Amino acid sequence: MAGHSKWANIRHRKAAQDAKRGKIYTKLAREITVAAREGGGDPETNPRLRAAIERARKFNMPKENIERAIKRGTGEIAGEAYEEVTYEGYGPGGVAIIVKCLTDNRNRTAAEVRHAFSKHGGNLGTSGCVSWMFERKGVITIPAEKYDEDTVMMAAIEAGADDVVKEESYFVVYTQAQDLEDVRKAILDAGLEIEESKLDLIPQNTTRVEGETAVKVLKLLEALEDLDDVQEVYSNFDMPEEVMSNA
Repeated sequence: MAGHSKWANIRHRKAAQDAKRGKIYTKLAREITVAAREGGGDPETNPRLRAAIERARKFNMPKENIERAIKRGTGEIAGEAYEEVTYEGYGPGGVAIIVKCLTDNRNRTAAEVRHAFSKHGGNLGTSGCVSWMFERKGVITIPAEKYDEDTVMMAAIEAGADDVVKEESYFVVYTQAQDLEDVRKAILDAGLEIEESKLDLIPQNTTRVEGETAVKVLKLLEALEDLDDVQEVYSNFDMPEEVMSNA
């Protein structure tokens, strides 16, 4: 899971840079809209919407933008009809990649994702070609500077979490997908602050890449992340720490 967490750090840093330019707001709004459409406009009863709103606030998305996105999802105001599309393929060195998108034009999105794969040494595959390598799990991040490891570990275990990993400036708590909400609430009830909680795809095994191949993998992943219709990119790569640190 370490590679997964490191990629999450890179993605978070890039998202913070994008937020300064307002570039990420479109993606955040789409997720809020679809979450509200699928589960209703009340974040208290819609975990996906609550997670989307929490992420939007973390990147200082204006309140009115959030409210407008919710109203688009519930049908109170007109908006684009987005659909969820997932693409799977292989990157340089044979690493597995899953790309989750929200789009109003499936043909455009497919062309853009295919182009990114081919330009950066990857191959777009068929549905299901790599998804079997990943497991859907709940992921909760807790600021490490506020709590010691024993406190977080005890709270997570009592809450029913599967594992806790220390990653740089935060603790990552992993849960079974169906247990995410219960574990999240129990951790909050224990008095701990949560930075983010969401469902994620975690690789069950990893593919090691080094040198120029590792650099190419990161370039492909970043190219995919840059596409407007792409919401999440998952990969099972494992690579030297210094390569990721320089990304």
